[in-house]
Amino acid sequence: MSASTAIGEPAALRAAIARPAARIGLGIVTLFLFLCAFAPVIAPYNPFDQNLMGALASPSAVHLLGTDQYGRDVASRVLYGARYALLAIIVGDGLALASGTAMGLVAGYLGGVADAVIMRIVDVLLAFPYLLLALIIVAALGPSLLHSMIAIGIVYTPQYARLVRGQVLGVRHTDFVRAARALGASSRRIMLRHVAPNSLSPVIIMATLQAGAVVVETAGLSFLGLGAQPPSPDWGALLADGQNYFLTAWWIATFPGLAIFLVVLGFNLLGDALRREFDPRAR
Repeated sequence: MSASTAIGEPAALRAAIARPAARIGLGIVTLFLFLCAFAPVIAPYNPFDQNLMGALASPSAVHLLGTDQYGRDVASRVLYGARYALLAIIVGDGLALASGTAMGLVAGYLGGVADAVIMRIVDVLLAFPYLLLALIIVAALGPSLLHSMIAIGIVYTPQYARLVRGQVLGVRHTDFVRAARALGASSRRIMLRHVAPNSLSPVIIMATLQAGAVVVETAGLSFLGLGAQPPSPDWGALLADGQNYFLTAWWIATFPGLAIFLVVLGFNLLGDALRREFDPRAR
């Protein structure tokens, strides 16, 4: 096994979830997933329906979170926006995890030229500030939600690559890897069946912690007009809609901002609890 505790151990997982902060984080994440799944049922209105006669209505019993400048229900748009945030996590964080894990696994296990080439690519990507690199990629591909998620996935790939490479370097010389190699197992089989499973605990923890960052970065690109395009109810786009009305209609930007804050807080609390339990260096 690697230096970190296996993420799948039931006792360790229960101990991590037993932490008060982890329970709060898990509760927020669970609520977030619930709202994503049942947004069409919970939302009181269609998030795209306009009613100019009811524009900029303050929160009331009719519109719990008020309406925007086009009379669209803010509560419904925030609820549907949770789906866009979840999609960003799945695509952006998933792309970074998959590509970064593959790069780190190959670099750490094979070493030599493969390691040098892959890590130089990683160094080049790390030389750019995260948001600047994302802006460059989206500007090259064109503004859209999908392109912003791809950009975020590329931006966070180097972090996973370096983490996995470090884990693999500590695992590839263990006895069970030597035994598999002595039995004639191919490098591909050793990497996938022996090295990778014993290197993934920190990766899963990082994926949980990065989920909140992905939501913020994607919302930031949408806020700048490079992500989700109108009339999408993406949280970043909702913030952009409300920035010009903040003094007269504070609810348009406030509630999407609170949604982003809570989701990021939930994933950070959950990820930090997992890190403290499964990483011996954090104990």
